[in-house]
Order: sequence, then structure tokens, then C-alpha cells
Amino acid sequence: MTESDTETEELSVDRFYDALEDHGRPVITATALARRLDVSQERAMQALDALEERGDVERASVAEDPTVFYASDWARMVERERVVFFPERREIVVDQPEQFTRAQLAQFARLKDTTRTGGYLYEVRREDVWQAPYDTHEELVATMQSVLPVWPSTFEEWVVEQYKRAHRFELRTHEDGYVVLVAANESLLGNVAEQRLPEGALRAVISDTEAWVAEDRVAEVKRVLYEAGYPVEDGRDLETGEALDVQLHLRLRDYQQEWVDRFDEKGAGVLVGPPGSGKTVAAMGCIEAVGGETLVLVPSRELATQWREELLTHTNLVDSQVGEYHGGKKQIRPVTIATYQTAGMDRHRQLFDDREWGLVVYDEVHHVPAPIHRRSVDLQSKHRLGLTASPVRGDDREEEIFTLVGPPIGTDWDALFDAGFVQDPEVEVRYVPWGSDEAQERHAKRDGHDKRQAAAANPAKIAETEHVLEREHPDKKALVFVEYLDHGQELAEALDAPFISGEMAHSERDRLFREFRNGDRRVLVVSRVADEGIDLPDAEVAVVASGLGGSRRQGTQRAGRTMRPEGSAHVVVLATRGTTEEDFAQNQTRHLASKGISVRDGDAKAFETTDGLVAATDDTDADDEDADGDEAPDDAAE
Repeated sequence: MTESDTETEELSVDRFYDALEDHGRPVITATALARRLDVSQERAMQALDALEERGDVERASVAEDPTVFYASDWARMVERERVVFFPERREIVVDQPEQFTRAQLAQFARLKDTTRTGGYLYEVRREDVWQAPYDTHEELVATMQSVLPVWPSTFEEWVVEQYKRAHRFELRTHEDGYVVLVAANESLLGNVAEQRLPEGALRAVISDTEAWVAEDRVAEVKRVLYEAGYPVEDGRDLETGEALDVQLHLRLRDYQQEWVDRFDEKGAGVLVGPPGSGKTVAAMGCIEAVGGETLVLVPSRELATQWREELLTHTNLVDSQVGEYHGGKKQIRPVTIATYQTAGMDRHRQLFDDREWGLVVYDEVHHVPAPIHRRSVDLQSKHRLGLTASPVRGDDREEEIFTLVGPPIGTDWDALFDAGFVQDPEVEVRYVPWGSDEAQERHAKRDGHDKRQAAAANPAKIAETEHVLEREHPDKKALVFVEYLDHGQELAEALDAPFISGEMAHSERDRLFREFRNGDRRVLVVSRVADEGIDLPDAEVAVVASGLGGSRRQGTQRAGRTMRPEGSAHVVVLATRGTTEEDFAQNQTRHLASKGISVRDGDAKAFETTDGLVAATDDTDADDEDADGDEAPDDAAE
């Protein structure tokens, strides 16, 4: 800060705190403050007088020393936000971050770790710069500078270089209709594209910077160049397919309309927004904008049925125009909703390849990098739209989503929370003691999967779940998530609630979900079948009783079942103390914390003990293992 700066603005209490930290002592004189701020002593004294008048600082006079000043509210100074940037490692440490800071960091950095005291560790990777939702590197740099306390020129050079790397190759449509790869210069085409791409991907070089791309190798070209460090922009004239007049009967919210406009401009993209923000409605707006026949890919047949009902309810499409294609139905219509599993099978694939789709929608798009699902993104000539609450994957291949489908759209969760469009849930991790000595001993004797299962099925979790649902939220609609069939059945019996798993008939699942939506049922115990996409509005409470070996994405989805515009929302994650579940719980909630959602932790509340063990609960037959005790199957599989 220079003298001229301080003459035009008052000294803020945060600047005073910064000066105290730099000074290294809890008190400071006007002379020392003047040196820290690079101002005159008179100006420093005036600033301190103003802070004292506002009640932010106090002064003390010592007989043999000059007057010193100190913070009035030490708690505020300790708890305030601190951002420390390590440019060499490209890591950012944030203490007590405000929502604005988390929202800005989410645009260009990945949350790497969190602590239980409110600390966050972010890292800026090249992929984060490539995928940052900015049209110019100047906009990206401005956002970074608004958060980072220091800005070394070497870091800015790296950011600008990485941003430019993401704009050095582009796919275009030649005037004669074929696909052309355009490089920023001759060297990139010859030394990168021609050298790295497999034989046959480029049919011919047509100029110093252009090459003809084999139409059926476009996805491969994107993958290879991405892995080489050069993401490819897709500027082709995408097909619109057979014309289809789709009219949306809903008025889009402003942010949804912005999502649609950005998609319409680019022709491809991934909507990244919290559950309950209306991504499906926005997707229907994109279908209307394209105006062509559409293929919607989903992970489960329940979600296919839900999509069909939403389209028939909220658009002018009629029954004969909307079909489902999966293990239960085989209908190809102008708008077809198919499961990833079925669409990836060879015997069905030609049906989808042959039709002139104008748009392909990938719901729960994080499935795309999986081997059987990624085959669907070879439909590169179409408009492509992905939907997800969380693009993160356990195998760190989430970058393929944006490479193969399109750039991220709509990543600012905080704006939706602040505007009241989506309920910001409170997420709480509770550490549960062992339900009995026997249960703890069994856990100690087991290894690997069996050890995780023993921790997941800790009988004390039943008491804590009952406490949450009956004592804390007795009148609220709740979902209880489990990973193992035995555990789900035990909880369902204790709660007198149905247990929905992949083994249940689809018709029975539909009936129970419908009863929950209509308010005829208050509690459901569910396996992975409810993780993705299933619309369960008004679920005000979610208890994650087991399944903590899952991914950050799974944690987002389960918390997301409570994210709705109305009412309070509470997510309780149960972890058996002293087991790997503690680390898994932190991993699952990390992505939520990075999006500005409140996450806290503490002890289970159903019981207080002196020795870390709760009174014995029903633990019969815990050692008996049969087929039902195996890990619950992936309910999305067909």
C-alpha cells in the first residue's frame, strides 16, 4: 500500500490484522504500522484512531514505552480467512475460507485435501486451467488475482501458456463437408499431430496447418492430443438430425437460460450444477434449441422412465414421440432414452448409429470414461450435452468427460445457494463407537474387504440412525443409504421401513419411490440404486450409514438427494471411529466442501460412554456370511 492509496481509503480491520501478523507480535505501535503500510506515521495514527472509534482496535499506554494498539476481537482475528499461495508447487492453503473464495477457487483449482479445523488445500493443475470456464486468459487471470495474495510473474506465464495450449488445435467443418484439424502453426501440425496420432486418423494433409480427419476417428484424435497436452476445441458444424419441433412449457430461471445460451453457442458442453438446480429442465431447453431428434443416455431404467415422464409433462411432445430402450423396453422414437449399458452393446449399437440424431444427452456423464460407456461418445458429429452434479471420478479420468463431450458449463454452486434456488445442505460427519466388544474384535481379525464390511455394519450405527430419524428429525422425510445387503436389511427391520436394492423388481422400486414422493412413506433404506438421478423431492434428511468406501462423486450424489429449493436439509455421514471409514468420510465430503457447502464433524449423539463402547445391540448372526452379505451389486447395471 502506498501513501496515495491510504489517503483515498480507510484502513480496514483486515489490513490491520495483516500488519499484526507481519509484525509477529500481538500489539503494534503507530510507527511500526507506518513501516508495514509504507505510509507516514501521521497517516498511520489517523487510521488507528478511526479503527479505535469503530471499536475494531484498542490502545494501551505503557509508562516507559509508546502507545501500542491491539485487536478488540481476538476471536475474529483467529477465525478470519487466510489464503497462502505456494506458486512453485501451485498449491493454495486456505484457512476458514469464505463462500466467495471457495466459489472462485472452484473455477480454476482442485480441492486436494481438507482438515477438521477448517483448512483447505487446493492445487492448480494444467487440466484445471484448460477447463476453466473463461473466454480469454485475461478473464481467468483476473479471477485468480482476486483470490491469490501474491502473483508471481512466473506463475502468470505458466497459466497463460496452459490456457493457450487449450486453444492451439481446433476441429472445423470444411466447405466440402469433411472434418479438418487446424493447428495454430506448421510445427504443431507436423511435430505434434502427425507424430502422435495413430495411422489412419488423419487421411491427408491439405495445407501447412490443416489436415483431413477420418470422420470415424474424431474421438480418438481428441483423446490422443489431450494426452499429449493439447486439448482440441470443437468448432465443427454439428448435425441437427431430423427436425423435431420441441416446445418447453416451463419458463427457465435466469441461470438455466444462461446454461442453454452457452450450450447453444458452443454446440457441446457439460452442465455442472448441484442436484435440484434443474439440469434436466435446462437439458430440455437445449433439446428445444437444437430442434432435432434426440438420444438421451442414462445409467438406469428408473431414470429412463423418469426422463420420459418429465418430457411428456413439460414439453409439447406426445407419447408416440418419446421411447425407452433398455432391458425392459425396446422403442426407437424421435426422442429415445436408453441406458448406457444397452447402448454400448454390439447387437444394439447399430440402431443408435444409423439414426440421424441431432443431440445426444449424457445424463450422469461421469459414467462416460468407463470402457463400455465411452463407446457412446464416438457419436462425435452430434451436438453433445452432459449433465452431472460432480464430474470427479475415483480413477482421476474426469478430464475425459470434457474432452469427449464438451467444456464445463454452470460451475458456480454458491450463486445458486445464495439466490435461494437450491437448498444448501448441512453435512455432518459423526464418528460412531463400536456397538460391542465382539463387533470390534471381529473387525480386528479381518482384512481387506471383510474388514471394511465389518466397520460398515457396526451395530451401533442402528442406534445412531434411529436417534437421527426419531429424536432429531421425527417428522421429516429421510433416506438411509447403505452399501451391503445384510446391513440394509438390518436397518430396514429396525426402522420398520422398506429396503430398496438392485435385487428388488423394478415395478416394486417404482411403487416405493412414488409413495415416497407422494408423502405416503417417510423413510426409505436404499442401496446404490438411489445414488444417481432418481428424483426424490422433499428428502429433507439423508443418513449415509455405510458405503464410505465410495467416491467423492458418490458423496455428492447422496448429499444431493436433499438439495431442493424449499426447507432445511441435513446430511449425516456415519463412520466407525478408529477405522478407515474416518478417512473415507473426509474424502466423500471434500468435493462438497469445495463447493461452499458447510461440512462439520463430531461424535455420535445417540449415546455417551466412558470406555468408547456402546451397550450391546442386536448383533446376532454377525459372523454368519452368505451370498446376501456380499457387497451390493451396482444397481445401475442391467
